[in-house]
Amino acid sequence: MQADYSGKGRYGVRVNPARAYPSPKKPVNKATERQPRRRHRGGRYRLAELENRDRWMVSYADFITLLLALFVVMYAISHINEGKHRILTGSLVSAFGAKLDHQNILSLTPDEPALQEQVAAKKARRAAEAQRQRRERMEVVAHDIMAAFAPLGPLIENGQVRVIHSDRGLSVEINASVLFATGQAVLQEDSSKVLEAVAQVLKDGDQMIRVEGHTDDIPIVTEKFPSNWELSAVRASSVVRLLIDNGVAGARLIAAGYGEYRPVNSNDTEEGRMRNRRVTITILSSSPDSEPGASPGTSDKFHMPPDALPEVLKGHAA
Repeated sequence: MQADYSGKGRYGVRVNPARAYPSPKKPVNKATERQPRRRHRGGRYRLAELENRDRWMVSYADFITLLLALFVVMYAISHINEGKHRILTGSLVSAFGAKLDHQNILSLTPDEPALQEQVAAKKARRAAEAQRQRRERMEVVAHDIMAAFAPLGPLIENGQVRVIHSDRGLSVEINASVLFATGQAVLQEDSSKVLEAVAQVLKDGDQMIRVEGHTDDIPIVTEKFPSNWELSAVRASSVVRLLIDNGVAGARLIAAGYGEYRPVNSNDTEEGRMRNRRVTITILSSSPDSEPGASPGTSDKFHMPPDALPEVLKGHAA
């Protein structure tokens, strides 16, 4: 059959040659081909994204990687070298002169002996310096007190007035017969003048002052003093009252009576009993809260050296 190129088809109908004889289809790249639009219920159109459905996994993987890196950094920061951190902290504390105690941020461990030795040596130096300064102040006070007792020079020679350095501080031990009549708690006139001079020495300081009354073991039974407890306590209170009246702050003063229960000598002899009848004025070198309550006569002590006394009393230290 011969082909008809007149543009008319069978039965004389005119046709489009391109439709009658379509050209062969070209291969289609579905990845780049524009997809047909689909109609939505709301009347809108969108492209049907049939490809690259897993692109969200790339962003998610990046997020997880960054999160892992963050946790690694946080873990590394929380596990720094603890030993180096302690050494650095100790250096800073030493540089700024901070005090090291049990409440300090820097806590030492046995694996740092060098740092422990440095801290211990520094504490020892500070303690020694503080003790030296306290000792110098006490020696000045002792010198002034002995000057106040100058009118009682013979009594100092006889050992009835003693100035003693002890662990508690500086103690002035006065025989009761110097201050009071037998069995009485009223200060005698001569001794009152001496204590007034002592008060002038003590009133400008800030140390606590402890006044203790002591007796021998001979019982006393009077209407005013039923026992040695009352006698020793009232004698101590009499001295405290005189010090307050002469300018010493009452908040710095402590009065205590021990009766016959803190002897410094044997009560078997008259000399020993006389030594035990005494009033002790102690200028404390530490807080009274740490005081054990013992008499200075029962602690380690040494007497004032002669060169610490006034010229008139040199050579008569008790």
